[in-house]
Amino acid sequence: MSIEFNPIGVIHTPYTEPKGMPIQPAGAAGVQGTVEVFEAYRGGLADLDGFSHIVLLYHFHKSDGYKLRVVPFMDTVERGLFATRAPKRPNAIGLSVVQLDRIENGVLHVQNVDIVDGTPLLDIKPYVPEFDSPAEIRTGWLDEARKTVSDRCADERFA
Repeated sequence: MSIEFNPIGVIHTPYTEPKGMPIQPAGAAGVQGTVEVFEAYRGGLADLDGFSHIVLLYHFHKSDGYKLRVVPFMDTVERGLFATRAPKRPNAIGLSVVQLDRIENGVLHVQNVDIVDGTPLLDIKPYVPEFDSPAEIRTGWLDEARKTVSDRCADERFA
């Protein structure tokens, strides 16, 4: 089986390369960017302006190859790839929950963006806490490490 995706837009941010950028939106507080939605898809933006946050699904276009065991940015221990958010994946799909400030002429102005400039956008979904934030969670090996996410930046380990 083969699956093919076509970008619906492109994400613009201050980050020209992965190294040194925040590894999650929590570490990118206040960082502004724009999401340019291609003309053919702009009709789908109707009613999105009523949401304060959106989920961006995108292609890790700077990522090449993958390993099933990795040492993630938040740890020094090797972990299974699917227990991490490492960018080098069999299907290089990323997701970020960002703050939506406004929409102007098919361009979404967003904040808290942790994405490399020029990243192809695959989809947009509204963030709804009742749908997306389960009340009871476990965070596995990240229980302690997740508290420091805002202090972490990407390094060369997934370059």
